[in-house]
Order: sequence, then C-alpha cells, then structure tokens
Amino acid sequence: MDDYIGKKPTADTAQSCIAPGRCNKHRGKKPTVNTLPHLLDIPWPQWQSWCAQRGLPSYRAVQLRHWVFAGRAESFEQMSDLPKRLRHELSANFRLWSTRIVAHQRAEDGTEKLLLELADAQRIECVLLRDDRQHATVCISTQVGCAMRCVFCASGLEGVVRNLTTGEIIEQMLLLQRRLTAEERLSHVVVMGMGEPLANLDALLPALEVASSPHGLGISARRVTISTVGLPEGIRRLADADCQYHLAVSLHAPDDDLRNRLVPANRNIGIAAIMEAADYYFQRTGRRVTYEYVLLGGVNDRQQHARRLAQLLTGRPSLINLIPYNPVAGLEFRRPSPLGLRRFVEVLERAGLAVHVRRRKGAEIDAACGQLRRRLCDVPHTGSGKTGQAAARRD
Repeated sequence: MDDYIGKKPTADTAQSCIAPGRCNKHRGKKPTVNTLPHLLDIPWPQWQSWCAQRGLPSYRAVQLRHWVFAGRAESFEQMSDLPKRLRHELSANFRLWSTRIVAHQRAEDGTEKLLLELADAQRIECVLLRDDRQHATVCISTQVGCAMRCVFCASGLEGVVRNLTTGEIIEQMLLLQRRLTAEERLSHVVVMGMGEPLANLDALLPALEVASSPHGLGISARRVTISTVGLPEGIRRLADADCQYHLAVSLHAPDDDLRNRLVPANRNIGIAAIMEAADYYFQRTGRRVTYEYVLLGGVNDRQQHARRLAQLLTGRPSLINLIPYNPVAGLEFRRPSPLGLRRFVEVLERAGLAVHVRRRKGAEIDAACGQLRRRLCDVPHTGSGKTGQAAARRD
C-alpha cells in the first residue's frame, strides 16, 4: 500500500456536479480534494504487505478487513482492537471514505436512496431495496452519468463524466449496508444504477470480487446481476471471466429500427450482435440471460412488439423482465395501461416464454436511476426531449 501513499486522485477535479458550469447549486465552487489514497481502491494483498512492512502480525490486516466489511466501522478510530498507534498511522495515510451523503430518502416500502458526492464534487446514486424476508438488495452505479443516452432515462440526459473507481463502487455497498438493521442481511447486488457497467469492467470486477468474497461482503456470485445496454465485447469478456454473475440485457425493443430510436448506442451495435454475445454468455456460464424491457406507453408496448420480441427470444433460455416505465420529470413518456401490459404479457406467455413484471418500488423517492441527482442538482435539460420522444413513437 505504500505505493499508493502520496498519489493524487485520478478523477478530474475541475468538473462540476453534472456538467461543467451548468449546475445551479454548485456553479463556481471548487471542490476540496483529500489527496490521501482511498483504502477501498487498494487490493487486499497490499493491505497485508503494508502491515507486514511495519512489522505487524498478519492478523492485524485481517482485523482491519473485518472492521471495514463486517464491523461497519465509520472511522479508523472506531477499530477498537487495533493499537492506537496503528489507528493513527492508518488515518494519516489513507481515507476510509471518499464520499459524503448529501441526500437520503426513504419510501414507505422500505426502499432507501442515497445521493453521494464524490471527492471531485461529482454526484452518483445508489439504492437499498428490501423484501419481507429480511433480505436486502443494493443497486449501485458504475459511472457518473451515462454515455448510452437512452431517451427515457434520467442518467444519460447529460452524457457521461467519468468512470467510478473500484473504491467508489465498493463504498456504495458499504454505505447501504450500514442502513440495515441487525436482523437484515445484504443478500443481492444489482449493478443497475447510473452508467454502463460493461464500459467500466476494470473497476467493477475487482469491486464485485470483494462483494462476493467470504472475507468481504459474503454475497454469492450467483446473486449478483450486471445489467448492460448490450456491449458485445464486454459481454464476452464477462463470460470468459467465469465469475457466474447473472447477466441482464436492457433490450427495450424487438428490432433495430425501434431500438435505434430508444437506445442511440444501438446504431453502432445492432441487436444481432448483442444476441450472439448473449448466447455466448449462456454457453460459457450455463446461466440464462434476463432481457429487460422498459414498457413505454404507446411506444414499444403494443401486441406487435410483443410478437416480434417472442420471435427474437423463442429457443433461447431466457427470462423477460418487463418494467413499466417510471416517469422522469421533463420527459413525456408514460407508463403502459394495465390492459396493454396484460396483453403484452399474454402474447409472450402464449409463446412459451418466461415473463416477470417488475413491481414498482420507491416511486415517491425518485428511486429510478438518475432522478434524485438530477432534481437536486437542478440542471436544465439541454437535449431534444420532445423531439426524441416523437421520434421514438414512429412505428
């Protein structure tokens, strides 16, 4: 870990909150950056080396790890079974936390959302979802913003600013873990927050390794889901990593004509290439792929769309996760009607496909991706919202 001491953060500290010069609440403010290395960015073997170089017994590194991942320590000073001198040395050389919570919301169903400010004043979101079995799922972000620019999503309205570091990804999980009661257990991770996960695999995979390690958060790799807009190269890399994570492809349309309008990144990819990569993922891992489909009223929710989707997925081991649209302020897309949703499901089920309709959670707390960040930063949308929506409806 000594190699990390004195290194400056790699994030561009000149950036403002969402877009330079356009955040009304942070315009003109320069962030104060703590230049100490972030402990969570440093691989476990280097924690061990740092302790060994100081003549400390090996169990001291184990104690430190326990406090971070299981003991829920808020500071090095709280790590009471570490010698006081060691706690002071850790505080002098490392940051335990690199973010601060600037907003916290909780819904009646127990869903909680955090808006986090990073060291360079950028902001991201993460969400804690609860069920009635004392299990909890964390939904985490991998980028500040998103370059995929899905026309119905709040995260991509201003594009992507930067990738998150491994430590920033781990920190989201730890901060949400600290919202749990003693009876609750962190059981699942879904990488479905801000950003395109497969565009930041170099940081994401080490973070998920910590999450799934019995010495980290102890979450089974088979309970980790990575959601992607569909980057074939990233899907293949994930398959070859042989890590048994669950893959979810955000499809949203049954053909390229409609998907090009809803997901502009598709123009350089194409559904055929995505499906080929997803088939490869199943062949390599034996895990069926989930296809996520946000239903936009009057846009992609008609029965002919369902029939085309059935033709695309018939014969592929898959689960279709239908997601009735969660409205975003400033965008005119709407949720499908209950009748339209029911008929869409019926078409797919008659084709023999497995279908799940996602239950809406946290609607009253801006729980959909990017909504809280956007509202609290008060950034005017400069994109062609109505134009994009009108184009999406041409079908």
